[in-house]
Amino acid sequence: MLDTATAYNRYKFIGHEFLTWLWFLIEKEEPLLHHSDLPEMALALGKRMVLENPRENKAETITIKGGHSNFETGYLPLKQGALVTEVSLETKSKEITWDFNLKGESLAVANMRISNLGPVETDEDMEGVVLEKVYLLEQIHTYLDILFEKFLILRVSDQWNQHVVPKMKLWLQHN
Repeated sequence: MLDTATAYNRYKFIGHEFLTWLWFLIEKEEPLLHHSDLPEMALALGKRMVLENPRENKAETITIKGGHSNFETGYLPLKQGALVTEVSLETKSKEITWDFNLKGESLAVANMRISNLGPVETDEDMEGVVLEKVYLLEQIHTYLDILFEKFLILRVSDQWNQHVVPKMKLWLQHN
């Protein structure tokens, strides 16, 4: 049996591939993002992305900031074998927007900001706001869990190498 550190280092590429795949889905507006299993939410890239290109002795890290138009500079590292290791995402439902960073190696959500939370005017309001925030955090984690599950099922299937990888390569060639 693998110890935790060995397993973590050996399989952290899965999270990086997941984030790279998400970028592809968002750019290509793939129907999978609007699948009936998923809550009705729109997913978009945020303002920051980190890519890592493994080299012989040391990994090269590329950080891109400033929003979607600047992410075009990330296509070249992808073509050279880099993967997305961290990305800021924006997820919207009808009334709520979640802004957060997602780290590939651990799938940890960081720097979460949720819009449209009600104001806290009294001590009694505090309990309602806390419960609403917990519910909204649960919603975004459920959404990400479903996306990750769909990715894993696809990743271990024959569809990955036969259809997804060629589509992603074509996407990169046109950028």
